[in-house]
Amino acid sequence: MWYNATLQPSYMIDDGQQDFSFTGLNPDVIANGLAQVGVNPQSGLLALNSYENRVYQYLADDNQRYVAKFYRPARWSDAQILEEHAFCAELATAEVPAVAPLVLAGQTLHTYQGYRFAVFPSVGGRAVEPGDLGQLERIGRQIGRLHAVAQQGQFQHRPTLSFQEFVTDSMTTLQATELLPRNLQPAFWAIIEPLVDYLRTVKWDSFTTQRLHGDCHLGNMLLRDEQLTFVDFDDARSGVAVQDLWMMLAGDDRYERTMQLQALVDGYEEFCEFDKNQTQLIEPLRSFRIIHYMAWLARRWNDEAFRRAFPWFAEQRYWEQQILTLKEQFAAVQEEPIDLEPNFNR
Repeated sequence: MWYNATLQPSYMIDDGQQDFSFTGLNPDVIANGLAQVGVNPQSGLLALNSYENRVYQYLADDNQRYVAKFYRPARWSDAQILEEHAFCAELATAEVPAVAPLVLAGQTLHTYQGYRFAVFPSVGGRAVEPGDLGQLERIGRQIGRLHAVAQQGQFQHRPTLSFQEFVTDSMTTLQATELLPRNLQPAFWAIIEPLVDYLRTVKWDSFTTQRLHGDCHLGNMLLRDEQLTFVDFDDARSGVAVQDLWMMLAGDDRYERTMQLQALVDGYEEFCEFDKNQTQLIEPLRSFRIIHYMAWLARRWNDEAFRRAFPWFAEQRYWEQQILTLKEQFAAVQEEPIDLEPNFNR
């Protein structure tokens, strides 16, 4: 099964604090916080599709639309958030289409009644259709442009994509959750543990890392007037370049995926050289995402917003499907990686 990469697990950094809730974030707090930085809402607050943070679009008194993002408490440090903001600003300065937070009252990160937030210009657009080779080549160019800028510096505070965080820590969470039905536990552990053992053998340290968008899938790109714009750098981190490419692929057919990846790389290499050995990391990275996604939901299950949005997570059939997905993924990681040829005939 080709895992649905448009689902958006956020990669939690637990700094030891326990309160990850938004229980005190009500409309008055939001409006007063925004008024504090001079962008007074004149319309209602339209909640946008975000689970890890709280994100709202609104019309301000200057007749402009903005998006306010309230960060989940205790997830990122101030330094990590500011580094995300600086990366977005660096991209925008280099004319890479990326939505950067606005500087208001001399800064991009604001605090009101204990909640940290940033304000962004509202950028319209539609989602990109999956599988279109011409569009994928354009996306590859944009990612190449992004990476050309990213390679000029390093993150000092943002995390690095790692086996520890995505797999080891996730397994600890899954072992502790009571949501996995008892009758399915033998089958679940019988397949996920061999997959984890295989992922542990991947020589991650042999690949060069760089700054990344981190959660670069089609849902985090908007198309308007033929311009592609990157949004949502909340999971920006260091890692291998292919992490920002593989989630653009769609479908189950290997030939189609090869065509899609080649289109991406053709565009990408107009701005950046791509290490084609990294294709062997695509299925391990997909495994990271599958495992981490389950753990992410388990960690956030006490958040009522998650229970409303993902009610199936506590159902037997979800875990039955995950067992099948893990079996298919274990087979996939053992297949030969996609082979990109310099003159691949598309």
